[in-house]
Amino acid sequence: MRRGGTPAAPSTGRLRPLGLGEVTLRPGFWQRRRDVSRTASFAHIEHWLEKAGWLPNFDLPSGLRRGREFSDSEVYKFLEALAWADDPALEDRYRAIVARVAAAQQPDGYLNTNFGRPGQAARYSDLEWGHELYCHGHLIQAGVARARTHGHDDLVTVAVRAADHVCDTFGPDGIASVCGHAVIETALVELYRVTGDRRYLEQARLFIDRRGRPVLDDIEFGRAYFQDDVPIREARSLRGHAVRAVYLAAGAVDLAVETGDDGLLDAIDRQWRHAAARRTYLTGGIGSRHQDEAYGDDFVLPPDRAYQETCAGVGSIMLAWRLLLARGDARYADLIERILFNIIATSPADDGTRFFYANTLHQRVPGAEPAAGTQVPRAASSLRASWFAVSCCPTNLSRTFASLAAYVATSDDDGVQIHQYTPASITAGGVELDVDTAYPDDGRVTVRIVRTPDTPWTLALRIPGWATEATVDGIPAAPGYARITRRFVAGETIVLDLAVRPRVTVADPRIDAVRGSVAIERGPLVYCAESVDLPPGVALDTIRLEPGTDLVERDGAVIVTGRAVPVDDDAWPYAAPGVSDAGTAVEIPLYPYHRWARRGPSAMRVWIPTI
Repeated sequence: MRRGGTPAAPSTGRLRPLGLGEVTLRPGFWQRRRDVSRTASFAHIEHWLEKAGWLPNFDLPSGLRRGREFSDSEVYKFLEALAWADDPALEDRYRAIVARVAAAQQPDGYLNTNFGRPGQAARYSDLEWGHELYCHGHLIQAGVARARTHGHDDLVTVAVRAADHVCDTFGPDGIASVCGHAVIETALVELYRVTGDRRYLEQARLFIDRRGRPVLDDIEFGRAYFQDDVPIREARSLRGHAVRAVYLAAGAVDLAVETGDDGLLDAIDRQWRHAAARRTYLTGGIGSRHQDEAYGDDFVLPPDRAYQETCAGVGSIMLAWRLLLARGDARYADLIERILFNIIATSPADDGTRFFYANTLHQRVPGAEPAAGTQVPRAASSLRASWFAVSCCPTNLSRTFASLAAYVATSDDDGVQIHQYTPASITAGGVELDVDTAYPDDGRVTVRIVRTPDTPWTLALRIPGWATEATVDGIPAAPGYARITRRFVAGETIVLDLAVRPRVTVADPRIDAVRGSVAIERGPLVYCAESVDLPPGVALDTIRLEPGTDLVERDGAVIVTGRAVPVDDDAWPYAAPGVSDAGTAVEIPLYPYHRWARRGPSAMRVWIPTI
């Protein structure tokens, strides 16, 4: 069924997703960012895919191939973004890229520019690092997006042929292994949902059941890096390489939903809850280990070593969304909101042509801004860069922004649920709603009933976990979902008020790295201090927050009172505790974390020590 497309389309579950044809973003926080992605990032990405050689890899002899072993996947993610965008002005660009990709597909459906051609390694000779099935997975996801927005076309044909090749090669009588980087699993389930061909579902089951037996060779990071250490049902938490972990878990949720495997769904839910409670940063980001881009151990969340890869944020949304559809718990939507405002909104520059690969929470010294139009090593820049040797984040962001409207609302047999607050028009069955809000700057959300059946139905509005003083039409509402069930009348409005004001946040005492520090939040936004906002001569690493300081809002900032503690740069750095009132009193302006480094190089911190 074509409904404008939706990234995940389970056949069953607690909630039903609404397609891009049913939710339309209107001017506001997210429409602006989606439009910048479409008008600026798309052209930027296509330019770099050509310049870096990743798109010409499909045209040229193997000896001239450029880029990392997984660079094909960036072309496929860009095609997925073009499919979700569904913009006639982009159609010629889309078709031209598809033609180049299709021409490189082998007669048996295999498609990869890094293996199997003269002078290259044999197909599937490096399942640990080769990313062949990973690339096939992103190709299939692009095909699924196109099928859901336009129906069958050349890209869908290429994707189906690739999926058939994967089933032929890795089926019950084929190679009994998996890919070192998950994503083929959820791609196959989604293709099953599009085509109805159960062979794809069964192949996804094979891949998920095989992993953790183990089937891949051990590596220096250990098998947990690619989740091949224990069977997925036995794992205690999400672990290893963060993107791999959430992609695999998303595929497992898809499989569990389609096969009625409640045990598998329970296992992933348990792992998600453990990781959310013990391995997730305040911003919703994941990954505290740089060398392997991985989850750390429980409560190992140092702000200055926060990796928080942008792509891990994208994958974490994919997983939480699937769990939300399956089980309807507001905690999943809460985490999606946190990631959206503090990771997804942070990574791209205002002009949509530079990006953070990783998202630190503490920049000790102002970084060096890469020259415009240059490619830099992965995560080497402490400021946003135009392109990386591993440039997964620009394309991942582009497909996320293009499909963002699909994460706003859902429906069920009782009515409509709104999970993310942004100006939008929502249509579900016989219900049509207009949502008006300046969120997150303001906490008022007005829902106007445009069209409604004559019978009672339920409107459910998510009350975020941080919103302890929310009201719906003046009536207090607790975190979770406020449900209004009645016979609505066209033209009436429902008003949700969320107390969006600054608050002080402390961390679990088991997070040693920030003990004795606090963070400031306002609504769903995490705030930070930047060196460019401090008085002359005051260094960011010398500020301490006054206990009980007032939180004053002024010109888009939250102003707190602190002290700049004197330091001796030549002294031994360990001494007896100092006097609590030592230092010069200073006002410290804090701004939303997603705005940091938009005014040039600066030092920055989210967690501020108290005196």
